[in-house]
Amino acid sequence: MSSSNRPYAGDVTPKEAWATLGAEPSAALVDVRTVAEWSFVGVPDLGGLGKSPLFQEWQSYPTMQVDPSFADRVADALGAAGATGDTPVFFLCRSGARSQAAAAALTARGFAQCFNVVGGFEGPLDASRHRGGSAGWKADGLPWMQS
Repeated sequence: MSSSNRPYAGDVTPKEAWATLGAEPSAALVDVRTVAEWSFVGVPDLGGLGKSPLFQEWQSYPTMQVDPSFADRVADALGAAGATGDTPVFFLCRSGARSQAAAAALTARGFAQCFNVVGGFEGPLDASRHRGGSAGWKADGLPWMQS
């Protein structure tokens, strides 16, 4: 896990997030993409770890306005699941940008171990302008599913 001068604990690869989610019973994954992305692109499958991701939009389509209650909603959901301020929490978006802001927001809310998942769920565009093949959760071969 890499740290920096960022307003959250650091950046991790999808495989590092997966390993910690499997090793730490309290660790959580928060998918901050939109409902449309969850529905049409797919979601991480943590069933093999006996867990489920927490789904909370950082921004809502189509306006892409940031949810001003995001950090409170996530903190409440994590607290209800037994998380504390020291629980590792991983944030995932499409390519790793919105998740940085979400990790910073929850850090400001008192959670010290918030990490951005680099590359997100789909990663950057490749040479053919497609996502999901060069980096990110899907490209790393981690479990995922579609509805």
